[in-house]
Amino acid sequence: MRVLIQRVSEASVTVDSQIVGLIGQGLLVFMGAARGDDRHCADWLVEKITGLRVFPDQAGKMNLSLLDVKGAVLLISQFTLLGDLRRGRRPSFVHAADPAEAEVLYQYFGERLAEKVQVAYGLFGADMKVALVNDGPVTFWLEKTSALSGELNLGS
Repeated sequence: MRVLIQRVSEASVTVDSQIVGLIGQGLLVFMGAARGDDRHCADWLVEKITGLRVFPDQAGKMNLSLLDVKGAVLLISQFTLLGDLRRGRRPSFVHAADPAEAEVLYQYFGERLAEKVQVAYGLFGADMKVALVNDGPVTFWLEKTSALSGELNLGS
C-alpha cells in the first residue's frame, strides 16, 4: 500500500457537487493499494499514521501525533499513486490492485483508522474534487508492501 499524507487545517471531498467528506485539523490521506497488499499492510500503516509526530507542540516543533491533537483523517482512494511513469508518456497501472480487492482493503483501512480517530471518506472509484488547506505545508510519502507483493520501487 502506498499513501500520501498531508497535514491539513481543513479538507473536504466533493462528489457530484455534494460534499461527502469534511474534516478540520488532521491528515488528508490518499491511499493506493498494490497487487498482493493485505490487511497486515493496512494495520502497519494505521499504527504508523496515527502515531506520526507531525503536528507542532507549543514550541513549534513537530512533536505531536494525530492522537495527541485529536485530529481527524480524510481518507481518499487513489489508484494513481501506483502509476509507473518510467516508460512512455502514459502511466502504467499494472502494479495497482484489482478494483474489487482495492475497495475491500480501502474499507478495512478506514475501519481500522476509525477505531483510533474520526475518519471522513471519499467515494471509492468516483470522480472526486478534493479541497485542502495544507498546514505547513507538511507532506509525506509512505508505503508498506506485503511479502507477496515485494518492493514496488516505481520511482527509478
